[in-house]
Amino acid sequence: MESDKSNGECHDIVNWFEDVAENAGAVQTRTLRRILELNSGAEYLKKWFGGMAIEELDESALESLYTSLVPLASHADLEPCIQRIANGDKSPLLTQQPITTLSLSSGTTEGRQKYVPFTHHSSNTTLQIFRLAAAYRSRVYPIREGGRILEFIYSSKQFKTKGGLTAGTATTHYFASEEFKIKQEKTKSFTCSPEEVISSGDYKQSTYCHLLLGLFFSDQVEFVTSTFAYSIVQAFRSFEELWKEICNDIRQGTLSPKITLPKMRKSVLDIITPNPCLASRIEDCCEELKDLDWFGLVPKLWPNVKYVYSIMTGSMQPYLKKLRHYALNLPLVSADYGSTEGWIGVNVDPSSPPENVTFAVVPTFSYFEFIPLHRQRQEYCLNSATDDYLEDEPVPLSQVKVGQEYEIVLTTFTGLYRYRLGDVVEVADFYKGTPKLNFICRRKLILTVNIDKNTEKDLQFVVERGSQILSKARGELVDFTSHADIEKQPGHYIIYWEIKGEVEERVLSECCREMDASFVDQGYIVSRRTNSVGPLELCILERGTFKKILEYYIGNGAAMSQFKTPRCTNNQVLLRILNVCTIKRFHSTAYG
Repeated sequence: MESDKSNGECHDIVNWFEDVAENAGAVQTRTLRRILELNSGAEYLKKWFGGMAIEELDESALESLYTSLVPLASHADLEPCIQRIANGDKSPLLTQQPITTLSLSSGTTEGRQKYVPFTHHSSNTTLQIFRLAAAYRSRVYPIREGGRILEFIYSSKQFKTKGGLTAGTATTHYFASEEFKIKQEKTKSFTCSPEEVISSGDYKQSTYCHLLLGLFFSDQVEFVTSTFAYSIVQAFRSFEELWKEICNDIRQGTLSPKITLPKMRKSVLDIITPNPCLASRIEDCCEELKDLDWFGLVPKLWPNVKYVYSIMTGSMQPYLKKLRHYALNLPLVSADYGSTEGWIGVNVDPSSPPENVTFAVVPTFSYFEFIPLHRQRQEYCLNSATDDYLEDEPVPLSQVKVGQEYEIVLTTFTGLYRYRLGDVVEVADFYKGTPKLNFICRRKLILTVNIDKNTEKDLQFVVERGSQILSKARGELVDFTSHADIEKQPGHYIIYWEIKGEVEERVLSECCREMDASFVDQGYIVSRRTNSVGPLELCILERGTFKKILEYYIGNGAAMSQFKTPRCTNNQVLLRILNVCTIKRFHSTAYG
């Protein structure tokens, strides 16, 4: 009966989405009207609408009127209002209902964390997209009744702003919400780790307990998941060092003394019991796996796992190679498309590989606009100080075209109006009447010295070219970041690599040359040929450097579940860590 009920719920939510997707244009108009009616008394909207009664406006003209009156906005435009809210101003600034919670962005894109309004609508849409995505996954990868999920999820500490509002990461707010608690209560038999492990605030202790409990229930685990692919890779890298201690705990039904948080200790010890047979089986597997450099770790230790599920696009793409190493032939399923500001699209094709995944926009979550972008790379347009795009006027969701690139603009229920998200997407197709988006990159330029303009995607491409040479020499790229050094003239790019394995300097020098030669931006090529940008520098870091960077971010309030390695940094603390940990330097001869 319980299985029939679950199947019925999956069927219902898929039918709901297919209906709103079919009528996406009309649903968008209704969504905009609902947002504006709910917040018509907000100071920000009154500034643009004056004394106009929004509820009396003609629906057919609402979208054009809204976009003609309200300007496009960045976070900087809304930040004064958000800061007043954080300081305790309870007047209706962005929303008619008071905002009592603020989310913190990860801070890895802009270099600093930003406050973003968080409401019950944020939790509801999170729960809704999780249910919808699970329904589509269950069609392709059905899981057994009574099966469990190994979730590497982490909550960080919430704090109070000057005005007494609760602040923290969006994932932390969701894990603390009633919506999440209800979900956990309904599905507690499916989750390996209890709430005390998720919300401990200590990612190292939580990771140990996630691994321990995941292995204790190893035969029951149906899939492995985390918010970001990075967290799964990080957990399994930790397991390579912790497996003997974990096996000892399973054998004896004990818990390592390194787990010092009382609530976490009690919650885990309430679950585990001595299981010598399981411990011996895991030990035998690990002895075999370590000789294979842990190749196929997931299916070997969790024999009933159907797939690995996480966000694998954008800055997570570099971890796919290592994830496939651990997962062997298991499918890697890309999780859905969202941001701290709001959810955007759901993966309706779970069998699609992460490199090709698209996301069908959910037209009830926000009112979406799309700024058409036109690449200027071949002409390396010199009149743009920020990137290599020219843009047209925004268009509504119903007018986007397949094959065109856009920047996404959001109007949300949480008080963001015509908010430029900064994400570049391509419309790959349509699902019913809603666009399917392929995430391209963040629009923000990350590497520039002169007229050169390179995005995160450009950097990932050149690093991949260099790492192919590294792999042939039996080396492994653990992680990377970069910096545009303009302290000395000519300025130049520095790429920092942490690698695993013994690799000859000759090979590393070739990796450096290959990366320098692989930038396709014409501004960079011209600048290198004229020596207005200097030779690329490759810095090899000592092992564990990126763990130090992770600990720096977490020590400053970031959550493990939201952490993304910054692909380019000007942060002086990070640069100090990187430079202190540099053990070898190479300079390119590509244009010599």
